[in-house]
Amino acid sequence: MSNFNPQKLSVNFIPPASYAQPVEGRKYTLTHSDATAELFLAIGYVYNYDNINWKMRDEVLAKWTKDRQCRFSLVGKAYVDQGEFSEAEAAIRFNIFRKEMDLALKGILYGDQQFFVYYPSLLDAPIYIYFQSTYPQYRQFIYYGTPRTYLTDLLAMR
Repeated sequence: MSNFNPQKLSVNFIPPASYAQPVEGRKYTLTHSDATAELFLAIGYVYNYDNINWKMRDEVLAKWTKDRQCRFSLVGKAYVDQGEFSEAEAAIRFNIFRKEMDLALKGILYGDQQFFVYYPSLLDAPIYIYFQSTYPQYRQFIYYGTPRTYLTDLLAMR
C-alpha cells in the first residue's frame, strides 16, 4: 500500500450521511485490496461492517467524537488482535498498521475533504488512533496530528 494515490480511492456515503452530516458520530470504515492497492472508504452514521474482512481484520475505523469541553477529535481504531494471534503475529500486525496508518488517514481525510468546507475548525482537531491488542506492548493510543497536516500535504501534491 504505502503511497497514497487518489485515483485508487473509492468513496461511498451510507445514507442518510452526506458531505455535511453527521458531524458528531460521523463514522469512517476504510478497507483495502492487497491485490490492487485500492482503498475503499465508507462514510456514515454507522460503520460499514459488510466491507470488513473478518478473517484479516485489517480495516481502520474512525469517528468524530466530542469531549466534555465540546472539543472534537477524530478517534480511530486498528484491530491488532484479541488473543487469536501469537505475540509474534501481533507484532507483525502492529508494525504494519503503524507503517500504513499515514496512508489510511490520508485516504479517510482526502475522501472526506468536502466535509471540512462545512466545518473548517475541524482541520485543527487532534487525531488519535487506538491499537487494540491483548498484548500490552501493542495496545497503544497514539496521536497522529491534525487533518490540516494531511490535507495540506495531499492538496499540495496536486
